[in-house]
Order: sequence, then structure tokens, then C-alpha cells
Amino acid sequence: MNKGLIQAVGAYTIWGISPVFWKGLSEIPAMYSLAHRMFWTFVVMALLQTLRHSWPRFREQNSSKRSRIITIISALLIGTNWLVWVWAMNVDRVVEGSLGYFINPLVSVFLGVVFLGESLRRRQWLAVSLAAIGVIWLTISVGSLPWVSLVLAGTFGLYGLSKKLTEQTPINGLTSEMLIMLLPAFTYLLICTFNGSQNSDETSSLEVILLITSGCFTAAPLLLFANAVKEVPLSVIGLLQFLAPTAQFLLGVLAYDEPFDMMQLVGFIIIWSALIIFVTDNFRSSKALNVNSK
Repeated sequence: MNKGLIQAVGAYTIWGISPVFWKGLSEIPAMYSLAHRMFWTFVVMALLQTLRHSWPRFREQNSSKRSRIITIISALLIGTNWLVWVWAMNVDRVVEGSLGYFINPLVSVFLGVVFLGESLRRRQWLAVSLAAIGVIWLTISVGSLPWVSLVLAGTFGLYGLSKKLTEQTPINGLTSEMLIMLLPAFTYLLICTFNGSQNSDETSSLEVILLITSGCFTAAPLLLFANAVKEVPLSVIGLLQFLAPTAQFLLGVLAYDEPFDMMQLVGFIIIWSALIIFVTDNFRSSKALNVNSK
């Protein structure tokens, strides 16, 4: 379990400090960064498949129509999530982005009820209701719907649901998604190159390095997480998953000096209260199951 715990903390730490990485590309259009992210992530995954000699297994798991449909949906969801996240970093909306990942666990619970027939305990219903109240409060206080938060939470929640439904391994699933994204990403990069919309002379050496390494920066936490969930209890994963949005939130407020007034604080406190109720209920339930299984 120690190895799995280290991997889980590593994954959430990378996600938590990700604003620092993407802020380094703030002068580059979000769509261009996204295309590079897709292309280089595919390169990383293809290299892993080659080193593992796992291409035959990959083709086998992609042979069914159901698997291909789920992969297409997954690719669209994670692609949208990445685009909105990179755009949010470019326009100094780190705090709003972090809120999306605070809400995400509750969205996942709601999706489990709607699509998988899972049942909620009273405290879980209370947590989901409080989160909804918090979003409504933020909408009223800011004067507009926090769509960045909702899109990030919704797309990643639905992405998680798609991974629940697929029969592919995490490595094969991510490779399949990147394969689908490869053609549009490569086509977009070629168009930008030939029409001069993204002049390479205007791109600094640091930005070039960040664009190329975006594949490793994307694949590493996803693979660490996939390995961690095999060894660490889900109750522990549930607690650790709040490391990432907490770090993102602190970076937005303290490092990037994003505006955060008292009205927003109230909204965040409501959502944080929902999360505390959700986590403590999960912890008690897991503890009770462990006691009964002995």
C-alpha cells in the first residue's frame, strides 16, 4: 500500500501544481496548446505500448464496436476538459477552475445514481444538495454562472463514468483516446504552421520545451493514478483527491493574486462543507465495512 499511496500523492501533486506548468504557456492560444498536448501525449503512450510489447492486446481491446464508441465519447470529454482548463489558466481563472475539481466528486456521485443505479445515503444527498446551493450562491454573487467550474466538473465526471463502463485497461484506454485525437491535432498543427497563425519565431525556447513535455506532464499523473487505485482503498483515494484543487486554489489566490471576495468565500465554504460531509460519511461507511468483514 505504501507504493500505491506514494503514486496517488504523486498524481494529485502533479495535478495540483499544473497551473504553474500551463501558466508558462499563457501567451500561446489554448487551442494550439491543446493540439500539442494531444500529439505529445500520444507519442508518450505509443512509446509505452512499444516498450511493453502490448500493441496486440491494445488491438484486441479495441475490436468491439462498444469499446470504440465509448473511446470516442471519452476522447471528446477529456479533450473538452483539457481545452477549458488550459484556457482558464491563460485568462487567470485558476480559482474558478479549482472549484470545478472540488465539485467533481459530488458530480461523480450524482452520475453514479443516475446512470449506474447506485443509491445515496442521507448524508450524501445532503452533500450533493449543499454543493448545488453553493453553485447557486456563486452564480448570484458573481452575477454569472460559473461555467468554467461546471464544465470541468461535468466533463471529468462523465469521463470517469465512461472509464467505469469501458473494458480497456487504463493504458490502452488513454492510448485509444489519444489515437482518436491524433489526426485532428496533427491537422490543426499543420494548418497553423502553413498559414502562419502560430509563428515559431515568436515561440520562446521555454514554451517549445513546455509544449513537447506536455505529453509526459499529462500521461504521468493519469498512469500514476491508474496504478494507485489498484493498491489503495477508495476511501483513501477519496480523501487524497482534494489535494489537487486545494493546491490549485491556493496558487490562484496567493501566487497569482486572483480576486476572491467575501461573497465568493461564502460560496466556497458551502461547497467545502458539502465535501466534509461527503468525505466523513464515506470514511465512516468504509470503517463500518472493514469492521463487519473481520
